[in-house]
Amino acid sequence: MKITYREAVRQALHEALAADPRVFLMGEDVGRYGGSYAVSKGLLDEFGPERIRDTPLSELAFVGAGIGAALGGMRPIVEVMTVNFSLLALDQIVNTAALYRHMSGGQFSVPVVIRMATGAGRQLAAQHSHSLENWYAHVPGITVLAPATIDDARGMLAPALADPDPVVIFEHALLYNFEGELTDAARAVDIRSAKVLRRGSDVTLIAYGGTVWKALDAADALAAEGIDAEVLDLRVLRPLDDATIMASVRRTRRAVVVDEGWRTGSLAAEVMARIVEQAFYELDAPPARVCSEEVPIPYAKHLEEAALPQVPRIVAAVRRLVGKG
Repeated sequence: MKITYREAVRQALHEALAADPRVFLMGEDVGRYGGSYAVSKGLLDEFGPERIRDTPLSELAFVGAGIGAALGGMRPIVEVMTVNFSLLALDQIVNTAALYRHMSGGQFSVPVVIRMATGAGRQLAAQHSHSLENWYAHVPGITVLAPATIDDARGMLAPALADPDPVVIFEHALLYNFEGELTDAARAVDIRSAKVLRRGSDVTLIAYGGTVWKALDAADALAAEGIDAEVLDLRVLRPLDDATIMASVRRTRRAVVVDEGWRTGSLAAEVMARIVEQAFYELDAPPARVCSEEVPIPYAKHLEEAALPQVPRIVAAVRRLVGKG
């Protein structure tokens, strides 16, 4: 069945709310407005204001309330409008939710799911367009997910809600209108594994979230030049699936990491470091990365496009790696 990414997320929310009375959705404009990205449209009419809760414009307050509800036995899904705004709740997520199990000696868990939009490409300027997934992937105590496909958008919420510890889900804003096939694989999604989306033999393109589809397009362009690229969707940013990453890199002997975050301190840097630590002697070339330029994301369309990883830059990086650049 062909549906949009937005509808896949909405179906996942609907299923969770229908299946478990402890589940509720809270956040800015999730109720009457139907969500900033129309993901929760219609849910208020069906489930009512007790379970679809519009909140004040205070991320610190409503994320904290979600954490408290989780400690009290509920299963809250907290929606933050954009990753930039989540910084206002960083203390609640990093200093509270992520630490409770450790600091309580295992007596408490915080089964909260925090969803937020991330990424650029919509001309919303710097305060609505950054990719800060790596900030959260740095923190022990939370699981960090980045669904890029329809199946993952549909299937990752259920195991996230079943997890006894905090899970942060990043939904790239450009993907909401993306259409694709919803398959039976959505019923068996796990939140621990990376996934090879395209098999190849010459180079592994490692991507996540909004960069996955650029990596797939780059692989198609490279195929026309006789370069066979494998595409690996990380999907889970913490904990990273080292086994799947290394198995792919050992097959192709080359790796390019595509990351919409900035190059300095990026998730791409972490992935490259692990490849060098674990598979150095099996590489035919140094790992490479394609990241966003080191600037706040611009508003002007041509500058925004220039600042972000794009297919030609990925193709050029691979050409250099295989000696055709």
